[in-house]
Amino acid sequence: MTEPTVLLDDVRASAACLSATVDALTDREAREPSALAGWSRGHVLTHLARSADVYCWLLTLARTGTEPGPRADATTLDRLLREGAGRDAAALVADLRRSLDRLLDEASAVPAERWSVLVSALAGWRHPAWFTLHRARRELEVHHVDLDLGHIPDAWSVGFVTGALDETAAALAARDFAVARIEATDLDRAWTLAATGPTVTGPGHVLLAWLAGRGADARLRSDAPLPSPPAWPQPPTPGWR
Repeated sequence: MTEPTVLLDDVRASAACLSATVDALTDREAREPSALAGWSRGHVLTHLARSADVYCWLLTLARTGTEPGPRADATTLDRLLREGAGRDAAALVADLRRSLDRLLDEASAVPAERWSVLVSALAGWRHPAWFTLHRARRELEVHHVDLDLGHIPDAWSVGFVTGALDETAAALAARDFAVARIEATDLDRAWTLAATGPTVTGPGHVLLAWLAGRGADARLRSDAPLPSPPAWPQPPTPGWR
């Protein structure tokens, strides 16, 4: 397990970087398409804000042992996304910052002995409270790229890429993904996924972007046709960290 204090610092850094990117967002830019099919940048920013609310809810539950009010279900979150995506840029950015500030404040209040408390993702799988911070950082980093405002996978830190590849490789190996091995040429790291299938090589951030469904960069190399990765992220394999 990565120390929660380290993960919290990582989330703060990701949030600050995202905030700097959207600081001068215009109304026109907010309504333009993001890199996600069918979503404007307003959709991405609203999704990030509501996700931060969900993570804050989970951390409050872990800290207090009591649900902090009703939990938003998938239908409610979808409605909030549709209703919020068309707001002007100032409202979108202010909403995101409020939600991220609440998340960071709540995470700072969780005592050390409560980080191991199990909480449930909306899909039903359970994880310790500290993993919520990992989920939040992953959300911020990947959707920052999806905004298509100049932040690209090359900007991801080595720590983020390595940790996300560790988790993703373990999940794919447990689900029989048709790739034998992935090799991060810049990290001197490799992961065995299956007994058969292609070996895929490339810089770590390029491998992660491909596995996260963000396209196959020309820097990827494979000794056979690349399969399409499954929906990402998948529930982590128990004990992967």
